[in-house]
Amino acid sequence: MNLLIYLTPLLLIFGIYIFRLNQRNKLGSERLNDAKEAGLTEPASLHPHINLSLCCGSGSCVKACPEQALSIVDGKAVLTDAAHCIGHGACIEACPVDAIKLVFGTEKRGMDIPFVSPTFETNVSNIFIAGELGGMGLIRKAAEQGKQAVDSIVKKKNSGNDLDVVIIGAGPAGLSATLAAKEKNLKYVTIEQEASLGGAIYKYPRNKVAMTQPVFLPIVGKVEMYDISKEELLGFWLGVLHDHNLNVSFNERMESVRKTEDGFEVKTSKNTYQTANVLLAIGRMGTPRKLDVVGEEQSKVVYRLIDPEQYRGQHVLIVGGGDSALEAAITIAQQPDTTVTISYRSESFGRVKQKNRDKLQQAEATKRITVLLKSNIVEIRPDTVTIQLADKEIVEIPNIAVIICAGGVLPTPFLKDIGVMVETHYGTAQEAA
Repeated sequence: MNLLIYLTPLLLIFGIYIFRLNQRNKLGSERLNDAKEAGLTEPASLHPHINLSLCCGSGSCVKACPEQALSIVDGKAVLTDAAHCIGHGACIEACPVDAIKLVFGTEKRGMDIPFVSPTFETNVSNIFIAGELGGMGLIRKAAEQGKQAVDSIVKKKNSGNDLDVVIIGAGPAGLSATLAAKEKNLKYVTIEQEASLGGAIYKYPRNKVAMTQPVFLPIVGKVEMYDISKEELLGFWLGVLHDHNLNVSFNERMESVRKTEDGFEVKTSKNTYQTANVLLAIGRMGTPRKLDVVGEEQSKVVYRLIDPEQYRGQHVLIVGGGDSALEAAITIAQQPDTTVTISYRSESFGRVKQKNRDKLQQAEATKRITVLLKSNIVEIRPDTVTIQLADKEIVEIPNIAVIICAGGVLPTPFLKDIGVMVETHYGTAQEAA
């Protein structure tokens, strides 16, 4: 009798544990099945690969993921919501048994990444890569890489050049590297081909949330930013630029990088620099990817959204299926008397953030946006666009502006020209620290 009294609470606790475990596995399985049915199983970029033989099923990674992209399925961690993942690596830090690695690409979809060592040096000595070009688009991580690259560059400066390093690009990685170069008393210059800093962030739609986690910047220290907009982030960086008198040259485009006896000669649209090291902190977009359809050369066709207000009262077509396409469509649809259509060649928006998917569904339900999946642009005319629909029917719709958000072409010719190897990753691990 006494034994039963002692066992009853233990059995109750065990029963509750088993019930919760089964519920957790059931929920994870449902999320995985929903993703498969929606065709949302391919991550956009850097993402976790879980070694199931090591995974203990603690769920620490699931709790640590801000995007809620991981679940427990059959007692193991699984990337159930791949479209949500942005590769920040919080799951790695939370895993108690080191069962997770960040990888590029998948078995089905390869991703071209320049070769970069753990010190951010390429196969060409004294040429370094940090940030988006190396596969890291997340602002916080890109900024960390910019600083770490300069930590490596400090060890490789020489006296045979005017500069220790030329930093190419003033996005998160380039600006962090610039601060680090100043902090380390390096002779440097940072060049940016655009008229403003911020890299790809400068091209975001107005008021887009650009950053949701704190970042550590050289000289500045820890900067805590939560859900701040593009404008707020750019304003902060402009303040840093002026407060610390950083040597950044805008509207200066890199034209060539050539090896010299002591380092490199970097030619730009304004100057020629002799430097011991080169840090490429440029984006992956390079040249915008085009549709190659009749009429694409017209001035009404652009490849990024700058100001939604310019499209007020117009018939606008957005082409693409990524976050930039959805965000452009959603933002423009908020303008008065504007007709917005989004065309995408696939059957679903496979690699977009859930919040953008939800906003698009709301806009479609209220008829502010027309969504045409499995469609292709046939011809762009001065006042209309012809589109082939999923059932092969050709329709012509009124149109004043076309925004093509089809990504960009990796600057592979430039990288090959300077000798940097480009590798295609099919689910292979990130080597850089």
